[in-house]
Amino acid sequence: MYLIVFLNVIIHGCVIGSRVVMALFAIELGENPFSIGVMVALYSVSPLLLGVYSGRVSDRYGVRTPMMFGAILCGLGLLVPYLWRHVAALYISAAMIGTAFVFYNVSVQNLAGAWGPREERAKNFSTLSLGYSISSLVGPLVAGYAIEYLSHAAAYLIFSVSTLAAVAVLLFYRRIGQIELPKSSDEAPSAFALLRLPELRKVLITSALLVTGWDLYMFYLPLYAHGIGLSASTIGIVLGVFAVATLIVRFGLPYLVKRYTARRVLAVSMFCGAVTFVLFPFVEHAWLLGVLSFVIGLALGCGQPVILLMSYNRSPEGRAGVVTGIRFALNHLTHATVPVVAGALGSAFGMAPVFLMIAAVLAVSGYLAGTVRRSNEPPPPQT
Repeated sequence: MYLIVFLNVIIHGCVIGSRVVMALFAIELGENPFSIGVMVALYSVSPLLLGVYSGRVSDRYGVRTPMMFGAILCGLGLLVPYLWRHVAALYISAAMIGTAFVFYNVSVQNLAGAWGPREERAKNFSTLSLGYSISSLVGPLVAGYAIEYLSHAAAYLIFSVSTLAAVAVLLFYRRIGQIELPKSSDEAPSAFALLRLPELRKVLITSALLVTGWDLYMFYLPLYAHGIGLSASTIGIVLGVFAVATLIVRFGLPYLVKRYTARRVLAVSMFCGAVTFVLFPFVEHAWLLGVLSFVIGLALGCGQPVILLMSYNRSPEGRAGVVTGIRFALNHLTHATVPVVAGALGSAFGMAPVFLMIAAVLAVSGYLAGTVRRSNEPPPPQT
């Protein structure tokens, strides 16, 4: 399982780092917040269109092939801005990386749920999420220092070369292709029928809101920090503090879930995150931004692995890949629309309304999480 964490550090770190490089490169090229918001949205178009399909591929053919495809395409997408240093290359790169990531990430999460017995599932998702945390630390730091001491294009090249390590692991570590995924029955519900399952639907909507808040933070924090005069390396450190917090909280997450239940941990963390985002527009010092980022990291760091566990546990037999694909599609539907809206809002009124919007998104997410029943609870009686 820890080798899977290594894969996540490589691929997710490259994706996260590329978003930081893209935003700062676009600013360097003279683009406005609305145009940058469109670029961010392009990361989400392919996951929106191909999320369910990638889930079906994972359920039917196994996880190794789509993970390999995703790793190779990610490396190629990262090469584009290095070879062609034009704003159009940023749009092309974002679309390619988004396509790569949906095939890779749907399969790796399906793999984590199937790895070992059910009793180990919470630990597996928490361990998998450590890779996301480490990559969220490494990616922005590498991006920030590469930009400051080399160039934006060089940062893209570094990330592209890094994906070769993931390709090598997938090529030679055969156990990944030998994990048996649960098989669905002939009467297994379709993708649209899955959305009619009320508790699963709540979890999927909560996931979309949570990830939207996360992505908007990763996008608008660099823009806000740049606007108050912070350097690229300082921005990378502030984002790194966020990643450290997500890493720390995940070591204790299995204990928290066992003691307080997944839905309670998720609801409380989202409400705490909402309150913290309200404070961002009033802070203009790097160390205070670091403190707020640490708190946000603790809150959002709880959310991601808990969502993975809750959605997998509520998936019909043999349909976990499709459920993961639906979750990706819904997540990226919000990714594809909210950054554009937020970019227009930021261009017209400044950054403060954007942070307030993120706070509202997390508050709604916390409310929905609190209404989800435990997976072993019966439905309420009909009246």
